[in-house]
Amino acid sequence: MAKTPAKQNRQPGIEAKMDPAPEYIKSSYTGSQKLAGKVALITGGDSGIGRAVSIHFAREGADVAIVYLNEDVDAKETRRLVEAEGQKCLLLKGDVKKAAFCKKAVAATVSQLGRLNILVNNAGMQFPQKDPKSIDEKQLEDTFRTNIFAYFHFANEALEYLAEGDCIINTTSVTAYRSSPNLIDYSSTKGAITSFTRSLATNLTDKKIRVNAVAPGPVWTPLIVATFDKEKIKTFGSETAMKRAGQPSELGPAYVFLASNDASFITGQVIHVNGGEVVNG
Repeated sequence: MAKTPAKQNRQPGIEAKMDPAPEYIKSSYTGSQKLAGKVALITGGDSGIGRAVSIHFAREGADVAIVYLNEDVDAKETRRLVEAEGQKCLLLKGDVKKAAFCKKAVAATVSQLGRLNILVNNAGMQFPQKDPKSIDEKQLEDTFRTNIFAYFHFANEALEYLAEGDCIINTTSVTAYRSSPNLIDYSSTKGAITSFTRSLATNLTDKKIRVNAVAPGPVWTPLIVATFDKEKIKTFGSETAMKRAGQPSELGPAYVFLASNDASFITGQVIHVNGGEVVNG
């Protein structure tokens, strides 16, 4: 029986000030139980792309655990949307920069939801800086610990529970494939994520665990409003071939595909959802 689509009329926090409001799943998206019986752990699942992935996975029949830092209101809204799809949603609050928390979050997912089949490494941060000299040691360390160290920690812990047919999906970025002059440290971590995806994928082929990634272009999320100035926000996404930013709803299906058996012969690859920018590599 088809489930009633989750309503998205409540936009807490930064989202309340976003015009237009982010769209997390299209009203036309019909689930077909591609992930029935699966459990997914999604870092950065409280908003943005992570929320879109959470809702899409739920509509496809998966229970979801989401990791978030301190955005309680946003996290509870994501839980409401997941539960509206008839699935369980576990909230895991903590700092992904800390290896001990990553281990705890994976263990809690398995303990409370019964298993772990899909890990989505998605949490990230960015601090635009025009001058490389403005990137101090703390910013550099925080960005790398959040954007790539955490991916290692979560993957290593998840591999204690993932089995044949399960998968890991990492969020990289178009900035890993082209210059991003004001996001030097951020784009460096995204390049690392791309290489991490490819190397881990070949490492795990014997275990039949797939590892892939999604590389978003400009996507309309709270992270953009929180980190860019008003002038940048006004033109955000206009550099794409489609002359606009993407919506989180346009990213979710790529993660569903990679998480499902439809992608059973795909590993070590990156799907580019970027509004038309041609990427080679």
